Amino acid sequence: MLMTSLACGHRYCTECWTIYITTKIMDQGEVQSIPCFAVGCDILVDDQTIMNLLADPKVKLKYQYLITNNFIVCNRLLRHCPQPGCSYVIKVQYVEARPVTCACGHSFCFKCSENWHDPITCHLLKKWEKKCHDDSATLNWIAANTKKCPFCNVRIEKDGGCNHMVCKNQNCKFEFCWLCLRAWNSHEFQWDACNRYNEEISKTKEQSKSALDKYLFYYDRYMNHVKSLKFENKLYATVKRKMEEMQQINISWNETQFLKKAVDILCECRQTLMYTYVFAYYLSKTNESAIFEANQHDLQNAVEQLSEYLERDITVDNVFSLKQTVQDKSRYCDNRRRVLLSHVYEGYEKDFWKYVES
Repeated sequence: MLMTSLACGHRYCTECWTIYITTKIMDQGEVQSIPCFAVGCDILVDDQTIMNLLADPKVKLKYQYLITNNFIVCNRLLRHCPQPGCSYVIKVQYVEARPVTCACGHSFCFKCSENWHDPITCHLLKKWEKKCHDDSATLNWIAANTKKCPFCNVRIEKDGGCNHMVCKNQNCKFEFCWLCLRAWNSHEFQWDACNRYNEEISKTKEQSKSALDKYLFYYDRYMNHVKSLKFENKLYATVKRKMEEMQQINISWNETQFLKKAVDILCECRQTLMYTYVFAYYLSKTNESAIFEANQHDLQNAVEQLSEYLERDITVDNVFSLKQTVQDKSRYCDNRRRVLLSHVYEGYEKDFWKYVES
């Protein structure tokens, strides 16, 4: 019987070692902290011993994958490409929030691995995505439009004009006043609770409605650009067809490239606009935020105009005028995007952006 031992001197059957190591790798995903068989022994199985014990190519492959993956995770200068199915790794000289492009063509933020999100920080993006994922706006709506039964605490939505409420909870059926939440049978003796204004309750309710309105305003515009960006990506196929049509009217392939470049710029601007609404949602109102909103408005209008021109049909009569217009609109969009981003990053450098993150 073949025996195997480590530096500690504990000897065990080689076949048992192989089964033990294989279980640790395949079932538990352990590679760097596999301990000796002996109970209480602190010696770890070294890499060479593991490779000598493993005979199954699949187990060896997973072991090498886990070792490599652990190395990448522990190295701040390395990052897996987040694109599904991609196995490439990106290496940088120093860690920062900046766009990197994988060999597969996918671009992402190196710091957080999300799609590049100019002009917002990774911190704000994470807060926004959590807010959208948690559907916290629904909680605001509930607070603004429902009340708890004062007896059993079940939430009730008022769906009629009468203020005489009956709890729908089968085990409760408590009758109360919608306005003051007092028991209905003693309500006539406590008129002041309904007629006297409660400053704190009213303020809380108005704040909930205001928070919901604000969230929906920016979420609607954010999602509009998310959806538009998906349509713009489909626009590449349409543009390719138009480029082929232009060649049929004696326009060279190089001269048709202005269409693809215009779609590239359009998609960049859409993505930037998408994140400007997240930035604006958290931004406090100041003179600088007013400038930001003006730049955002200019870019928004420019993008819509460019998008409209790219959807127009190309004919022999309009091809040259359309080309000039599309090129002009593309340059203007790109310029407005750069102006907006330049102003935002100036604010980061000079620390004049103030946020409302509660």
